[in-house]
Amino acid sequence: MTEQLSQKTINDFGRQWKAYQDNEGFYGSSELFADHFSPLLRPGEIAGKRVADIGSGTGRIVQMLLAERVSEVLAVEPASDAFGVLVKNVSSMKDKVTCLNVTGDNLPPTGDFDYVFSVGVLHHIPDPVPVVQAAYSALKSEGKLAIWVYGKEGNELYLLFVEPLRKITSLMPHWLLEGLSWILYFPLAIYIQLCKVFPLPLHNYATNVIGRMTPDKQRLIIYDQLNPAYAKYYSRDEVISLLQQGGFVDISVHQRHGYSWTAVATKPIKED
Repeated sequence: MTEQLSQKTINDFGRQWKAYQDNEGFYGSSELFADHFSPLLRPGEIAGKRVADIGSGTGRIVQMLLAERVSEVLAVEPASDAFGVLVKNVSSMKDKVTCLNVTGDNLPPTGDFDYVFSVGVLHHIPDPVPVVQAAYSALKSEGKLAIWVYGKEGNELYLLFVEPLRKITSLMPHWLLEGLSWILYFPLAIYIQLCKVFPLPLHNYATNVIGRMTPDKQRLIIYDQLNPAYAKYYSRDEVISLLQQGGFVDISVHQRHGYSWTAVATKPIKED
């Protein structure tokens, strides 16, 4: 059952990234990367580093990592439809990017990466422990895993609405879900404007993140929330437990905009 759910989720995102291929504007910017990982990663910390990105999709995070001046990126994407988009989008950067069409648990155990990133991916994997363990095996000693996942804390009211809805929308064909995203865009636009005046739930995210995106990217965010067959909202303790199960230590966790979790953890030095 878990394997079937995993494959359906992979297929869902393959469909999504084949339909929404570009990473332009704030959506794919260094500024948004800093918004994800501050204060856990210092400005310039990953410059010159060899990194891997688990669940690269259309290459948005790859683009951000290259803007941070990393030396090399291994981009891992399991969905065949999305993989073609990824390869196309990074074709001008192929001297620094290697694309690998495998699931995250098949990240090569080379033990020589400085950082492994997984942004918005682990919460869509029914059993993410093997992926975290694969990241551990890919990293050198004192290498770091940096993740971002949906949070349980801060999303209670939102989940009362979206979780029942997702049971229906995850079964919709692309054209119908795209149409629904257009319909829901208008109340979202109104809500963003209201958040600029009133301290409504998720107002930090609405005004400082999604409110800075273009209308087409706002519709993509709606689609992204309603499309996948599986999405888990992690508590802080669950984030820490997941990273500990992978063997990581020195785990730092930050609640981003009061609704999600960013975490950075370290692979310990191997003792002889």
